[in-house]
Amino acid sequence: MSELDIEQYRINDEPFYHVQEDEINEYQAAYNARLPVMVKGPTGCGKSRFIEHMAWKLDRPLITVACNEDMTASDLVGRYLLDANGTRWVDGPLTVAARIGAICYLDEIVEARQDTTVVIHPLTDHRRELPLDKKGETVHAHKDFQLVISYNPGYQSLMKELKQSTKQRFVAMDFDYAPTKVEEGIVEREASIDADTAKKLVQIGKVARNLKGHGLDEGISTRLLVYAASLINQGIKPANACRMALVRPITDDADIRQTLEHAIDTIFV
Repeated sequence: MSELDIEQYRINDEPFYHVQEDEINEYQAAYNARLPVMVKGPTGCGKSRFIEHMAWKLDRPLITVACNEDMTASDLVGRYLLDANGTRWVDGPLTVAARIGAICYLDEIVEARQDTTVVIHPLTDHRRELPLDKKGETVHAHKDFQLVISYNPGYQSLMKELKQSTKQRFVAMDFDYAPTKVEEGIVEREASIDADTAKKLVQIGKVARNLKGHGLDEGISTRLLVYAASLINQGIKPANACRMALVRPITDDADIRQTLEHAIDTIFV
């Protein structure tokens, strides 16, 4: 792969990320040791943004894979394809990352089938290699390669749980929704909204998160708060923007909707 091709995976502009504790130094230490990393936390709390920020900070290409239940091992490592000249091998994103020394980020790893995730194991121990059985080749990972996975421990079932044999190949970093003042600042900056509106949106988010386990599987994410602020910026009335971004996407339960809408009407009087 040429340097020009590699550049397509590089992040040129700094992704905004608000540091909360010592996560920058912790991740950098893991990268320096080339340890595989698992980032754990609820949906929309900033896990992916953090990895983008770190790839930019470390000046490493980033290849992101959105995992899903239909993803096969071939989708990750590669396959033979037919073309006018016969068959040719095409590397998958995991193989490309291992060859060029990119950070490979497998987003929501539990969505992938367990027989698919097994293919990452040889890359996460001392071997740092990826066997391409169909091709008869073993890829030895570039010295700068790192594997990162994300995992939402609060949204899982017995059928969607990482095996211990997979978990114990990673160091882990816990993420959660930012503290109130920090989250207000994030919403204000990301959506270019005024501070008072950002504060009110975060208040609504807190109400919803208190309902997790009491009718809601997941609370309102910071991402959705930014969406609501963006709608307000487009001229949508705040209460209507909140219903569009903060209520309708996350629940169809009439009682939960009524509770959230009451909070919206109380906060945005």
